Amino acid sequence: MAKKSKKKGKEIKRKLLHKYRLVILNENTFEEKVSFKLSRLNVFITGSLFIICLIALTTVLVAFTPLREYIPGYSSTKLKRQATELTYKTDSLVHVLNYTNKYLDNIRKVLNGDITNNKINRDSLFEQFKLDPSTIDLTPIREDSVLRAQVALEDKYNLFEKNTKSVNLILFPPINGTISQDYNLDTKHFAIDVVAAKGTPVKSVANGTVIFSEWTSDTGYVILIEHKDGLLSVYKHNGSLTKSQGDIVKSGEVIASVGNTGELTTGPHLHFELWNNGSPVNPRNYIDFK
Repeated sequence: MAKKSKKKGKEIKRKLLHKYRLVILNENTFEEKVSFKLSRLNVFITGSLFIICLIALTTVLVAFTPLREYIPGYSSTKLKRQATELTYKTDSLVHVLNYTNKYLDNIRKVLNGDITNNKINRDSLFEQFKLDPSTIDLTPIREDSVLRAQVALEDKYNLFEKNTKSVNLILFPPINGTISQDYNLDTKHFAIDVVAAKGTPVKSVANGTVIFSEWTSDTGYVILIEHKDGLLSVYKHNGSLTKSQGDIVKSGEVIASVGNTGELTTGPHLHFELWNNGSPVNPRNYIDFK
């Protein structure tokens, strides 16, 4: 049995190492052009090396060159880059959309005269840090008293007055006339009603952009102007409008005329409002209507 096995192994070895000649002849003249000495073992080794090199080359091409984009099933680098850019753009658009929605909500509140208390209750956040005033000695120390006296002495001879108003603008009076109804938070009258003759020119209080210029059933012809630093001026019950949405206006430029339009009017007058960052302010604090 061992002899058969040994004999068989020698036979296989002989076949693998048996020499063959591969000859390329000229078909017409039978002239030998090229010849190769081969064996089955050489052919096997050469073929294996060729296949390994082919696999390695294909792997390199797929992993490190753009040629992989042409292979079905592989994602494109360009598409990945575009997807990333679109993701960033989408995120930016979401922020812009949120800002626009808040802006439009403020405009809606101005048109409707709607004020809601949206203050955040921060007590729950800082409850553990609250102090009881009765347990604290608030008597000023000597150094504090000396500093207060020094500051008061310096302010006494200060030639420049500080502007403490929230609206840091010089505002032009829209019209001059008699105030029939004043600004009143308790009655939710967030405006000054100024009586004037019908057709009296209404002027812009400051430089700005017209963001609304339309007719409404309650307040007739209404025009809203956006100024810098979050300031909005509102003019209602006009007889006519001379500016359209998107127009740029200058301080003192005529934008409308006094009228008696809308259901909530009692005679020719201008219903004038000032809003600062979504909250109404008293126009008489900034404008002299006399």
